[in-house]
Amino acid sequence: MMAQGAIGQDVILNSLPDSIVTLDGENQITYVNIAAEQLFFSGAKLLLGRKLETVIPFDSPLVAIVNQSRQSKTVTSEYDIMLSSPKHNGKRVDVHVSPLIEGDGDMVIQLQERSIAQKISQQLSHRGAARSVAGMASVLAHEIKNPLSGIRGSAQLLEQGISEDDRDLTQLIVQETDRICGLVDRMEVFSNNKPIVPEDINIHAVLEHVRKLAQNGFGQHVKFCEKYDPSIPSARGDKGQLIQVFLNLVKNAVEALPQKGGEVTLTTAYRHGVRVAVPGSAERMHLPLEICVIDNGEGIADDLKPHLFDPFVTTKSSGTGLGLALVAKIVGDHGGIIECDTANGNTTFRVLLPSFKG
Repeated sequence: MMAQGAIGQDVILNSLPDSIVTLDGENQITYVNIAAEQLFFSGAKLLLGRKLETVIPFDSPLVAIVNQSRQSKTVTSEYDIMLSSPKHNGKRVDVHVSPLIEGDGDMVIQLQERSIAQKISQQLSHRGAARSVAGMASVLAHEIKNPLSGIRGSAQLLEQGISEDDRDLTQLIVQETDRICGLVDRMEVFSNNKPIVPEDINIHAVLEHVRKLAQNGFGQHVKFCEKYDPSIPSARGDKGQLIQVFLNLVKNAVEALPQKGGEVTLTTAYRHGVRVAVPGSAERMHLPLEICVIDNGEGIADDLKPHLFDPFVTTKSSGTGLGLALVAKIVGDHGGIIECDTANGNTTFRVLLPSFKG
């Protein structure tokens, strides 16, 4: 057995599924791991010493991202970049670029290949699914609630002229019609397409409000931790809707926790270089505000992750599967994105939002 600490850095980097590339101050490639060799369809011997510009398509923004990170001396991320040459078969990647701690202009690039599900979910923020539910909600409101109201009224009239034993049946009809109407009411939220009037929102005030609600209600038995970046700017959005987003995420996190030792962590951070493509245009939106809700619960099954924000998908026996779909719609309406990761025994829901520009 290999002694602890004896594993070399090449073994570690070559075990990663992500492509790792390092550059010197002149953008010459100084290292590639096995995943990077596979991504670029070239061996290390052919890649080392070459300039990055000669390896990637001429229209790729990767060089600009590297230069931006080098000048700002901060980590820069950009989602959904096309490696668009025929050689790369249209692969899309997420890019994270960072200056090396000990290096004069040396940089490290991490390239994460994106699946089709990731492209759709992150690019469109599940808006297609939300639009489908919006259409369904409109139909249900008109075609179901009206006859249900008649059924409920008829049951109440029947109740006046029947025996005590039969009243249980009429009350059951009333209760079930109320339950169905409640479900339709929840779905009608999706049909609200009014544009958001942007406000200057203190995201920490939103999170503190949510935490207090949780600690005095459904999360009384849970330990809450806050790791906030006090320097982040204000968010751009609707305060009530953002409270709804994070209250829903915190409630889901609490419900996933074990009976003992459950912990929910709320974090905020400012990500200088995070940008995402705006659907239908060449514009890339800057989303510097990162808010995370992290729990140490059971995690999420792999087969459920791609559909997590789809309507009617739930792991709860009594759930409707509309909560996370609504969260995704609201975040999308704010111009942001939401994603979910499970790693090291923690589940993280990460929301990226634009900052307020008054």
